[in-house]
Amino acid sequence: MTRTKPSTIDLALVAAVGELGFTISPTQLERWRSNLWLARTADCTDPDTGGLRPEVVHRAAWLAAAARPGRSISWLGWIFWAIDDTPETVTRLRAAVVAALERPFQRTGVDIGQIPEGECDEAFEARRQMAAAILTDRRCPRKDLDGALRAAATEAEFDLPPSRSVSNIFHRDLVESGARVLVGGADDVAFEDLLEAWEAALPGSTEMIGNMRAGHRDAALAGVDLFSQSPLAGGLRGLIRTVQESDDRLLSAAARACTKGNGALSILLLQRAPEDPEILRTLMADVMWHQWVRVGGFAPVLGIGGEAAIALNVVQYLTIPGWAADLERYQQLMDTLLARPSSELTDKP
Repeated sequence: MTRTKPSTIDLALVAAVGELGFTISPTQLERWRSNLWLARTADCTDPDTGGLRPEVVHRAAWLAAAARPGRSISWLGWIFWAIDDTPETVTRLRAAVVAALERPFQRTGVDIGQIPEGECDEAFEARRQMAAAILTDRRCPRKDLDGALRAAATEAEFDLPPSRSVSNIFHRDLVESGARVLVGGADDVAFEDLLEAWEAALPGSTEMIGNMRAGHRDAALAGVDLFSQSPLAGGLRGLIRTVQESDDRLLSAAARACTKGNGALSILLLQRAPEDPEILRTLMADVMWHQWVRVGGFAPVLGIGGEAAIALNVVQYLTIPGWAADLERYQQLMDTLLARPSSELTDKP
């Protein structure tokens, strides 16, 4: 029940959204406004015509499409905060991104504020135990998204571009190393330990491991610490600090780009690719398939997994030189694929 009688404007908005095929209530409008996803009642009309602003009706319809009884609209709410880009909405956005990053720790009872710092043996061992706690009862999938798609393509006798990385980035050894980095930062995991994890995840990768070792050695000789350039160099605390200290406008831009990219990729993979397999070949041939889709942990679903993936994407956007430009380029590629008729792909010789 609404606390007050619905206004004439709200009733008109409910009716306008109903004409688009969605059923909403004044109570929902109040809830969306309390979350800063929808304009105030006073801002819903055009001051010149007195009619409902089309963009308000469109947004209410979006919210209606995303709303499910008993479920959060998840990262879709981030889109509206980022688009509006006001001090209030950016505050909500920043808190949501940080919460998504912290959630894997909270689920296992690990308080990031209690992670011991320092290089003494006691602090190092405590961090190792915290990392192990995060992985307790965690099931590592036998295939990640990339591996699942490749397995299906092989079964269908459809060739895809070769992978730029291991066949499964969620391999247990890689996940264990990743958990230690999240807890203690890059300094807690020796480079040789990472190489051993890669070897376990990709048997027979002697040449690749050799190239990685040589690249690391050459960088060290040149006085460059490759680990320090990673968003994960400071662990989870470093990721959170990046989000908390980022400029408001840049954070909004990052969220807009990453949520838009996630939505476009979801449509391509879930709706278009089953009918047009060539889409997969085009997407996976680009370096951003590895740098964004796989490394970013892309999850084409709403919910917690999707939030964590996009939160990490936002950090990549904010910290990795050239990543934002590469995502923009990849977005243009996806827009082209979305706009192209199916026949243009399937009828190619």
